[in-house]
Amino acid sequence: MSKSEIYESLSKAIIDGDIELAKKAAEDAVNAGITPTDAIENGLMKGMKIIGEKFSRLEMFLPNVLVAADAMEAAIAVLKPRMMPEELSKIKIGKVVIGTIQGDIHDIGKSIVSIMLSASGFEVFDLGKDVPLFNFVKKADEINADIIAVSALMTTTMEYMRDLILLMKETGVRQKYKVMVGGAPVLPEWAEEIGADGYGKDASEAVGVAKRLLRHKSCGRSHD
Repeated sequence: MSKSEIYESLSKAIIDGDIELAKKAAEDAVNAGITPTDAIENGLMKGMKIIGEKFSRLEMFLPNVLVAADAMEAAIAVLKPRMMPEELSKIKIGKVVIGTIQGDIHDIGKSIVSIMLSASGFEVFDLGKDVPLFNFVKKADEINADIIAVSALMTTTMEYMRDLILLMKETGVRQKYKVMVGGAPVLPEWAEEIGADGYGKDASEAVGVAKRLLRHKSCGRSHD
């Protein structure tokens, strides 16, 4: 098989949620001399990106995302032992604390973002739904997070996003963490108004935004 065919098999395994194909394609990648990093970036992640896009268009649903994540884990389990030390250090590219804001019990969208972030190499700490503001900060401090990601599915709870940022300023930790917001009623204008660092309209975009925020953070940029 050519490299492009192996990448296609890896991607298809994720899209179909096919664990056995994911394992076989990962083995094919190893046997073909493809580095684990290339297999992940050019095969597995392309599949996860398609999953996220289809989910945002309601062409796939939560069970599809869950089996895709299982296939991803199966492939990475094959690739991981072949990784060089510098590649292993890149598996977890950052730490994210995520949750649905207090007063809001909707969490399907947040859960999808959590899964996509995990599949993309982030170490994710999902606090669930109806999360008190202080718990976001407490967990971020506890695990030395890079990003706090907050979801709201009701307009009545969106205001708590502003309160979270104010709490972070009052407790002197605003500059330590990047803040991402999202959810059905949340718009880019709202994110800008409350002083958030990033906004994602869906799971795929949220992953891209998280990676961008990490690059900015590594360059020493901080929010006022």
